[in-house]
Amino acid sequence: MFSYIWPIALVVLSNIVYQICAKSVPAELNPFAALAVTYSIGAVVSIIIYYSLNKNANILKEFGSLNWAPFVLGLVIVGLEVGFIYAYKSGWTVSTASLVQGSVLALALIFVGWLLFKEEITWNKLVGVAICLVGLFFINYKF
Repeated sequence: MFSYIWPIALVVLSNIVYQICAKSVPAELNPFAALAVTYSIGAVVSIIIYYSLNKNANILKEFGSLNWAPFVLGLVIVGLEVGFIYAYKSGWTVSTASLVQGSVLALALIFVGWLLFKEEITWNKLVGVAICLVGLFFINYKF
């Protein structure tokens, strides 16, 4: 059970800290300069952890197993990061921006899962999407 729960707990905790950091990037700092520091630290930490967790580690050999995904992932992560930074700079709140993107993402991924990975679209998923859409209405509606 722990092996099932800890990755999601890590994602949630990391996302909380991530949102705090993205919202706290100084307004006068160019987001791409901030990301250059962010990814430099991420690269160093990743290499340290890689060598710490792997006996006889050979990162160059690992690179031989690369496919297109890590390269595209690098590009889209920049989009995610800078998108949130610019969203906060334009006035989105932490609570709303994350909920809106998460709800829209959940809706899109139901169809991505169905189209690319042959995942089943079930009634409970569709009801969940409907609830998300109703929630988006209430989050964004000004009474």
